[in-house]
Order: sequence, then structure tokens, then C-alpha cells
Amino acid sequence: MEQSAFTVPAHVALIMDGNGRWAERRGHPRWWGHVAGARTVRTVVEHCARRGVAQLTLYAFSADNWQRPTHEVETLFRLFAHHINRQSQRLARHGIRCSVIGRRDRLPLALRGAIADVERRTAAGRRLQLNVALDYSSRAAIQEAMPVHAAVRGVTRGATILPPVDLLVRTGGERRLSDFLLWECAYAELLFLDCLWPDVTAATLDAAFEDFARRDRRFGALPSRASA
Repeated sequence: MEQSAFTVPAHVALIMDGNGRWAERRGHPRWWGHVAGARTVRTVVEHCARRGVAQLTLYAFSADNWQRPTHEVETLFRLFAHHINRQSQRLARHGIRCSVIGRRDRLPLALRGAIADVERRTAAGRRLQLNVALDYSSRAAIQEAMPVHAAVRGVTRGATILPPVDLLVRTGGERRLSDFLLWECAYAELLFLDCLWPDVTAATLDAAFEDFARRDRRFGALPSRASA
């Protein structure tokens, strides 16, 4: 497949919404949608690497998702561990470095082990930086980055603040950020899609990148087409 002439965003962030609804519309339990969504993740990660995206951040599980039914949360964590273990060698082979952001102390031991393993196996990757947000809250990350707040709470670990996001895409028809990369998305271009996450394809991404390339990013300045 030929590379497009337009410039792709350097940092893409994805809110992968709609897995459960995708499954329910097909008469399957909600976990079935997460299995399908995992296949989409593989397609998206590899396509972003081919297109030359430098950094990709995926919203996999928010700190507020603990409010979901216990059996659904436990199933999600088992699926996360399973897919991380299956894909670690493939990521390393493709030069993709994987890092997990968010809290780890509340995650199951098996999942924490899978995370440590994939981060170790892929540490040398330079083709694409893949960030997976698990038990993640942007507000918490911002608070922990504030020296006064950190001192009061006795926080010693560094907060994860990523490079600025160029393009944020959310599937599933919702129009909100849901506590995802609030600091990093200060000047991000936002694109909200009605399609559900398992239906996303490489063509969906290319259309999003083309839309991004047509936008005039001013960062507070005058439009580039404005006369002097």
C-alpha cells in the first residue's frame, strides 16, 4: 500500500468506545465485543506504525470503569493479560515499544506480570511508542505532577505526562474526553466517530488522518491564510 502524501499526526490518541454495544447488537455477551475490539487494536497499532505515527495512546480502562459489574471488569483484565502475552513478541518484532500508564497497584497480579513482561520485551522498540492507559485518570496524573499536591500525599513516583496529542479520535458516538489526556489534549484536534470500535479499519484511520491534514492548526495564532 502506497504511503499518502499528507502528513500524519505525530501523536494519536484513541478512545475505543462501543465494544459492548457492538456485541449486544449481534446477540452476544458484552465480553465478545472486547475480544473483537482486541483484534481491531492489532490492526490499528500496525497501521499506525506503517503510516509513520510516532506515538499512539489507547484508552483501555479508566479509573471510573471500576463502577462496572465485577464480572465484566474481571473478564476485561483476563482478556488484557491474555492479549498482552500473545502480542508481546509481535510488538518487539515490529519495533513497537509498549508502555502502560495509570495505576498498577489495583490490577490483578497476572496482569501486572504481563505488563512487566511486555515492557521488558519491547524496550528497544523505536518505530512506534505505544501507550496503553489502564486504570487511568488524567485528573489524577495532573494532580500528581503538581509538587505541592505530591508532597501532601507523599507521592514519590513520577506522574505520567505524555507529549502533546495531535489528533484524538473517539468511536461509539459519544462527544466527550472522559478524563483522558486532558493536559496533553490542550491543542489536540478532536474527531468523534459514530462507528463502534470493532468496526474500525485501516481505511477509517486513513480518513481520520486526511481530515486532520485538512485542518488549520493555529495554536492561538491567526489563521495561516490570513493576510498580514
